Amino acid sequence: MTADTFIPETLLAALDAGAADAVARWRRYLATEKRMSDHTLAAYGRDMGDFFAFLGPYRGAAISLKMLAGLGVRDFRAFLAHRRGDGAGARTTARNLSAIRNFYRFLARNDGIENDAIQAIQGPKLPHRVPRPLTEEGARSVLETIGDMADEDWVAARDTAAVALMYGCGLRIAEALGLTPADIPTGDTMRVTGKRGKERVVPVLPLVKDAIRAYVAACPYDLAVDGPLFVGKRGGALNPRALQGAMQKVRAVLGLPASATPHALRHSFATHLLSRGGDLRTIQELLGHADLKATQVYTEVDSARLLDVYDKAFRRA
Repeated sequence: MTADTFIPETLLAALDAGAADAVARWRRYLATEKRMSDHTLAAYGRDMGDFFAFLGPYRGAAISLKMLAGLGVRDFRAFLAHRRGDGAGARTTARNLSAIRNFYRFLARNDGIENDAIQAIQGPKLPHRVPRPLTEEGARSVLETIGDMADEDWVAARDTAAVALMYGCGLRIAEALGLTPADIPTGDTMRVTGKRGKERVVPVLPLVKDAIRAYVAACPYDLAVDGPLFVGKRGGALNPRALQGAMQKVRAVLGLPASATPHALRHSFATHLLSRGGDLRTIQELLGHADLKATQVYTEVDSARLLDVYDKAFRRA
């Protein structure tokens, strides 16, 4: 990904040479030092693109480092008001603000450009959300049914293996699709590379290993050891949209809610482990969470589930 594709070229043209260079260096920093995924980089690029698209016409001049250093609270509030006027929700504007703050931290650290106003801006309050996992029966049904959505046997085996990894090992979709044939487990564990290149070891159930073996045996392409394990119909790396589309079809067939996405399988993995007595620290390690707070949210899910069961039982009594 180049600086031109990080932020659209038409918007980069609104920056002077110094600001454009800072953006390019920031992108390299995010990619190489912070080791952000292409997906996250693209999101940061879009968020800063929104900011630059507003700032140029708003200030009526080329965007420079001097201009960025001199922006005040009123300027940042004007941007947030502009985004809300465009229909952006609280989460979108909060994400915009997060990207801008990240860029300013980079400028302060590398260019000595300080801007106290951006730190004074409060983001919108976000509603508290808890993960929405599938029930154990729902997750099992997805695993059993996902292959029926495919029009070729090897694709059915591929989708089943990917779903088995996400539910059986708690993998993110990007982690599953980032695996290579060299990562195929030969024992009871496998090494997974997560966000920012952080590695973790997860246990692998026999069902998951069997699903992977069935896919590899059925795949019509020669899988290079250092190439992608999961490939599309033309032999290239599998696009996440293929699995998302298969899950969408499964939802319709099984009558599952819209929250039944590939990522919900990871939520289901954590929630079902917790409900069966798993401790938070172990689940944190299995999920690759840097902060225990990210894992603790599953206690809310489990508590809500228990209260729902109690409520239904109480009403029946």
